[in-house]
Amino acid sequence: MSTDLRIERAKKFGAWYVAEYRLRHMSKWISEILIVSFGNPIIYLLAIGIGVGSLVDANTGGAGINGVSYLTFLAPALLATAAIQAAMDETSFPTLEGFVWNKSFYGMNSTQLGSSQIVDGVMIAAFIRALITSAAYLVVLWAFGAVSLEAMPTLFLIASLAGLSFGALMLAATSYVKEDDGFFSIVARFIVAPMFLFSGTFYPLEQMPIFLQWIGWISPLWHSTNLSRAVSFGLEVPSWLLVLHVVFLTTAVGVGLLLAKMQFKARLLK
Repeated sequence: MSTDLRIERAKKFGAWYVAEYRLRHMSKWISEILIVSFGNPIIYLLAIGIGVGSLVDANTGGAGINGVSYLTFLAPALLATAAIQAAMDETSFPTLEGFVWNKSFYGMNSTQLGSSQIVDGVMIAAFIRALITSAAYLVVLWAFGAVSLEAMPTLFLIASLAGLSFGALMLAATSYVKEDDGFFSIVARFIVAPMFLFSGTFYPLEQMPIFLQWIGWISPLWHSTNLSRAVSFGLEVPSWLLVLHVVFLTTAVGVGLLLAKMQFKARLLK
């Protein structure tokens, strides 16, 4: 293959080359990824969806929450959480690895690949991992009767978008990290944990104190969960709010990618 042709292919498919590299690296842990993808929903559904859910349903006279069983109410939130976690896993430590530990990003940037293509490739790989996790989670949710077969395709897309939105923001944040000094632990404890607890995951957001509801308003988890509940069991959501959910998630993707590309470019030029 001539040099000119290689350069042309790199310009066209550079992001996919990066994604392929990341996926090959990810394949080393495919067994663990699949075990977690299928194991987590089973554990959560048994412990919370069915265990706690049976108590909630009993104490509400069988009415559940929002007119459905607690398991059905909880399922969309667990699905979105899984997709977000999968994307976060792929855009946190592996990204720092590319800058600090094995410096693979610098090697890529020394070829015909540009920093923008590296960012896109990383996000493609993270998105694919979110797709795998979402698909596995949906299969388990369907097996437990928590979602209908008809709603699964749309729920799959929404959860994947949730993962993409948080992953893009996480990638942007990680691109500023110079070393592993506890940054990811801080993110897990002070961003991910509050987001999981206070984004309408276990009960409707409007039932929370008003001074905590803002956490849900700025959280990709709440926007994707509320959107998914409207699809899953017909939760009544105003049309304007449905549009806002989609706009928020897509905007988060755009902002995250823009910031990541700016910082990748600046960092790889040093």
